[in-house]
Amino acid sequence: MRRVLAAALLVAAAGCSTAPAEPASQSTAEPDKIAWGPCTDLKRPDGEPPARQDASVRCGKLAVPLDYAKPDGERLDLALIKLPATGKAKRLGSVVFNFGGPGASGVDTLDQAAKMLTTLRARYDLVSFDPRGVERSSGVRCGDGAAMDRFTSLDTLPNDDETQRAIEAANKEFAKLCQQNSGKILPHIGTVNAARDMDRIRAAVGDAKLNYVGMSYGTQLGGVYATQYPKNVGRMVLDAPLDPTVTFEQRTLAQTRGFQKAYESFLRACVKGACPVGQDQATANANVGKLMNRLAGKPLQVNGRELTQGLASTGVAAALYSELTWPFLEQALGEALKGRGEALMYLADSYTGRSEDGTYSTQMTSFPAITCVDTAERPDEASLRRTEAAALKISPLFGSEGSGGLCRVWPAKGSDEARRVDATGSAPILVVGGKGDPATPYEWAPKLTAQLKTATLVTYQGEGHGAYLSGSKCVQGLVDSYLVDGKMPERGATCPAA
Repeated sequence: MRRVLAAALLVAAAGCSTAPAEPASQSTAEPDKIAWGPCTDLKRPDGEPPARQDASVRCGKLAVPLDYAKPDGERLDLALIKLPATGKAKRLGSVVFNFGGPGASGVDTLDQAAKMLTTLRARYDLVSFDPRGVERSSGVRCGDGAAMDRFTSLDTLPNDDETQRAIEAANKEFAKLCQQNSGKILPHIGTVNAARDMDRIRAAVGDAKLNYVGMSYGTQLGGVYATQYPKNVGRMVLDAPLDPTVTFEQRTLAQTRGFQKAYESFLRACVKGACPVGQDQATANANVGKLMNRLAGKPLQVNGRELTQGLASTGVAAALYSELTWPFLEQALGEALKGRGEALMYLADSYTGRSEDGTYSTQMTSFPAITCVDTAERPDEASLRRTEAAALKISPLFGSEGSGGLCRVWPAKGSDEARRVDATGSAPILVVGGKGDPATPYEWAPKLTAQLKTATLVTYQGEGHGAYLSGSKCVQGLVDSYLVDGKMPERGATCPAA
């Protein structure tokens, strides 16, 4: 999510927001307290502890109801992190972050992103958390490292009956293990309860209004929060937006188109130089296709593991999230074509949350747990096969049935409550959508903006998933100006690509 972009469109393109940072509170209830202390278990993306730790960073826990229908019953501890404000000017309160997923650890990611948030931190405490069902907050577990290795390494090619049967059997086994290991929490996670938790966090940090930055899935969480608590919305930014109304089929096809578009952009950029994948785009694409077909029959040996076609495809997709990782993807594909799969395996592991010791974060297990609870849709076999056929027609490399196959056998019931957003009555909300975003296609940005009814859309013309932390000075300027000064960009504002 790192990209450098020259920018000229900053505060000059902004208007004034009517939302103060900390209006009068609506609640009279005494909030729960957070016991802040030193952070002892932070992790880098590779699962290792950070080389250096900012001594001012604090970690803590907040007890919330496991079941909000029984508010005085069993409790669940949410893990939080706080980067205290550093500036001498008047503190504006806190900004709460959700970095996406669903399933990403906000505790680890905020610590990793700290250097990119210095402007905000000068005026705000920066706060994030592991949502319920994620990592330190009763994270969903679905088997040991060996079981996760089997699941993540599944091939999607060739698209025949044998492959489909293997995927279906793996989905059933995965769901069974999730129920065995995390059955108590599975019915109580999801975005609706996470939004309730977030209002508890707002109260616990002492803010009358929630100032919030949500990225990717975090935009759905923000939208649901604004729907549930419109009067508690302060300054809210939703970057790389999801359209919560889409079906499994619509989401799968839109994302397949998005990744295929990003892949083609990558190939075009590669062949402009000494591209190790091929001398022109057609040749490079054909070589990648041959590599994937070869791996489906004979995986590459990588340090006692096998780089399967499924893992290789995952590695390619992981690198397409940011234009900055395209050079590494060039190298990884070039080496794989010569029989060396270490770099592609590294990319795949970074996406699946696998550490060098063979353990996994909850990234791959929290995702379906939250996704499947957030919808009542349970597609039948015919719908899955129709979706997969359409997706493979768009992209043989990225086409699949999506998450619908796993939700079809998920042990917890789903609800459509998180699919409806309407923030009528809230303060103005800023939505940022990227034209080259592979994971949350731009078409979803104006749709979420319209559904919220109180939002303004800024369009980023660049590549990659997410704009605020991409390195775009234009986007960061507009967002920071809104969060710090309350200046909402003009309608139709656009930030150029690099």
